[in-house]
Amino acid sequence: QVQLVESGGGLVQPGGSLRLSCAASGSIFVIYAMGWYRQAPGKQRELVAAITSGGSTNYADSVKGRFTISRDNAKNTVYLQMNSLKPEDTAVYYCNFNIQPRVIPATRFDYWGQGTQVTVSS
Repeated sequence: QVQLVESGGGLVQPGGSLRLSCAASGSIFVIYAMGWYRQAPGKQRELVAAITSGGSTNYADSVKGRFTISRDNAKNTVYLQMNSLKPEDTAVYYCNFNIQPRVIPATRFDYWGQGTQVTVSS
């Protein structure tokens, strides 16, 4: 069984910063891609940022230059540093890991965190 636990959300004023963390535990052989998604009220869940096992990153256009995704493989953890936050960044943020739990079978699964609320408001 694999669990993802998120932390770091909260209320911040426009222009402020937050850092989200998501740590995986349990039966883990390899973690491939890690990513952050968000879902605002009445909207579909969207990809915010992703990072491959090799460290390549990609970002939604709306967050480029403001958000930075990084990973610590030794800790099975992904981070999202969010700077210059805007009210439109308000959403529930979810982490997503693509994990191969065991050596055999070589099957990968997507796992999701429980979500953490980020509210940007004055």
